[in-house]
Amino acid sequence: MLYNNKSTHQHADHHCHDSCQNITHNHAHNSLHARNINKNHQSNLGRENHDHIQTQTNDLDPPPDEPDQQSPTVKLTWKIQGMDCAHCAQKIENGIKTLPDINQIKITFSTGKLMVFVPNKNKEIIKLIEDKVVELGYTPIFESSPHHHEHSHSLDKKALLPLVTLGILIVISYIILLINHDIGKYAFIVTAIIGIIPIAKEAITLTRSGTPFAIETLMSISAIGALFIGAAEEATMVIFLFMIGEMLEGIASNKAKKGISSLVELMPEETVIVVDGNRKTVASHSLKPDDIIEISSGGRLPADVILISEQASIDESALTGESIPVNYLYGDKILAGSLVVDNTIQLKVVSETGQNAVDRILQLIEDAEERKAPIERFIDRFSRYYTPAIALLSLLVMVIPPLLIQTDWYTWIYRGLTLLLIGCPCALVISTPAVITSALSSAAKYGVLIKGGAALEHIGSIKMIAFDKTGTLTEGKPQVTDVINRDITTEHLLTVVAAVESGSHHPLAKAILDYAKQNKIVFTEANNRKAIAGVGIQGDINQETFYVVAPNRLDTLSTQLPQEDAQLIQQLETEGKTVVVVVSHQKLLGIIALQDVLRQDAVSALNQLHQLGLKTLMLTGDNERAAKAIAQQLNIDYRAELLPADKLNEIEKISTTTAIAMVGDGINDSPAMKAATVGIAMGSGTDVALETADAALTKNSLLSLPKLIRLTRFANRNIKQNITIALGIKLIFLITSLFGITGLWLAVLADSGTTAIVTANALRLLKLKK
Repeated sequence: MLYNNKSTHQHADHHCHDSCQNITHNHAHNSLHARNINKNHQSNLGRENHDHIQTQTNDLDPPPDEPDQQSPTVKLTWKIQGMDCAHCAQKIENGIKTLPDINQIKITFSTGKLMVFVPNKNKEIIKLIEDKVVELGYTPIFESSPHHHEHSHSLDKKALLPLVTLGILIVISYIILLINHDIGKYAFIVTAIIGIIPIAKEAITLTRSGTPFAIETLMSISAIGALFIGAAEEATMVIFLFMIGEMLEGIASNKAKKGISSLVELMPEETVIVVDGNRKTVASHSLKPDDIIEISSGGRLPADVILISEQASIDESALTGESIPVNYLYGDKILAGSLVVDNTIQLKVVSETGQNAVDRILQLIEDAEERKAPIERFIDRFSRYYTPAIALLSLLVMVIPPLLIQTDWYTWIYRGLTLLLIGCPCALVISTPAVITSALSSAAKYGVLIKGGAALEHIGSIKMIAFDKTGTLTEGKPQVTDVINRDITTEHLLTVVAAVESGSHHPLAKAILDYAKQNKIVFTEANNRKAIAGVGIQGDINQETFYVVAPNRLDTLSTQLPQEDAQLIQQLETEGKTVVVVVSHQKLLGIIALQDVLRQDAVSALNQLHQLGLKTLMLTGDNERAAKAIAQQLNIDYRAELLPADKLNEIEKISTTTAIAMVGDGINDSPAMKAATVGIAMGSGTDVALETADAALTKNSLLSLPKLIRLTRFANRNIKQNITIALGIKLIFLITSLFGITGLWLAVLADSGTTAIVTANALRLLKLKK
């Protein structure tokens, strides 16, 4: 059936779609309405011919290649305790690279996971990897099941022991120094040696593992050098301040990870399963699709499920940020991690092990760390050269002045050792990943998934947002607004149209059928239902053929509209409605107008985007008059009567001069989303759209969009601030140390302090108001 002036001729083939339901895409629930939004090729109010569009993935920065699929590989996974920063993750990766039979390593700081791909699983390779991790100073916990959860603590008492011990020894040494200066100096030397031993051991391990310029190495050289030139007190304090800085950095980093780790804790370890009426408790990770489970009030869902009880009130705030519980009815799909509010309910599991909504969100976050922002990749490259360069400068400062201008060696060795402490790139290296981890965590809390640093940086820089209309700006649920009969009764008209449209899955056909049922119209499916290519649909009732077509295709049926009816149709289309006409024997029997309704949040969201200084554009296949009516309500620019190829061309043309985002369902609009600077998908965490976009609004709410823009802009500013702080403080202390204005104490404070400052600055993203 053809429904509008240009692009809606695609409905002529909608009967084919009815028999090809594999093309159907069901969008997940809209939490505002607690209903499944069915997007079965819903756009004829902007109907695009997407039968031949292949889903594409928009990777601004694709992750490293997966292991060669031709050679057999096994993935081994560990939870790593004590991995407090991205720099720690890099140390572990460098260490494991030196082991034999390692195909690939993936390590994610935000979730604390180490994944190693090996040719085959055996005890020897597992022990080898675990021994290396332990040697590097971390605790590996092998994950033998898909849902092994390990709760992390911000501060481990065991980790505090060396710091407390060293602090006590420093106090004792200082008291001895007050009583006897000479003995006190030796006490400080002993204290410094006790403090430096574990750091030096780690430095040696890291050097052997391929990380020769780690902070531990620089700290060890500086402290030992200070001992040799008689600055034992300073050496001791440098070590103590370093240990405090490491502890503070660990606390701050764990806070950054807290939002993400809280997602893991949403999953219950055990679940009640119902088999033949009998209830038993099983491990949640053992659940399979079609299992029947029972969840009591206050319990969380262990998998994606379908409700088989009559109704349920569900709190989804942990996943979507929506604080008001949502009412679900029999047959509705509910996501894992949601909380049952009222009574005990039964549900049917639909997700495979490790493939529920929470698992997918965690997987997306893990993958996101591999998609580094351009600035992050630059910093990684810069830091590889920065530390060796500072180490070389430090050596030259120690040697050249005493040799060339005969100054005392003590002064310049001391200054060189101070410079060495400035050479650690920790603050610079963590400046960007700390922000990205915090941004991902903060976004996840209010229903937005961002696929990595590259997407984060690009979203924060966009100047224009283009929207698909149907299902994005509108509900995607057209409703009958006008029924005008000619020569037959309204009941007879609805009976005819419902009979011809019966069995169709097209949104407009379904809207007409629903309207007929609401009006208690009794009908049976027409005989010989078939599409007329490019015209509409026809069917036989009592040996009489009826046609349901768009007004501008009536000439193909040799039918002319009376002037009065032509003006009426034009008026309806001007109001933003889609019109179909019913014809038999070249005679008009009636006119039906339908209209898709705007999302409740569309006007507010668009106003907020305009306040943020963004230009907005609606791309639709709908007719010009209907598109204009919608655009006027939203105060948005528009392009109408576009096919998918036209949308693609429009985006490509704009993207050459302006950073543009494309918002759509991620499937119909995938070519345009791919061509845009960044693609943003509407839908839930289990939606296929997540695979095509760089960000996803999991609440299926447009109000998440201005939040996303604010967050990414704030994150981009935060990254620039952190880089400025890290490099600025380094530069200041580089100059002051070179001229002897600042010493070892302040140098280590500058290093640890800067790391703590940039991490604390990144943590501001976690407190960003929703």
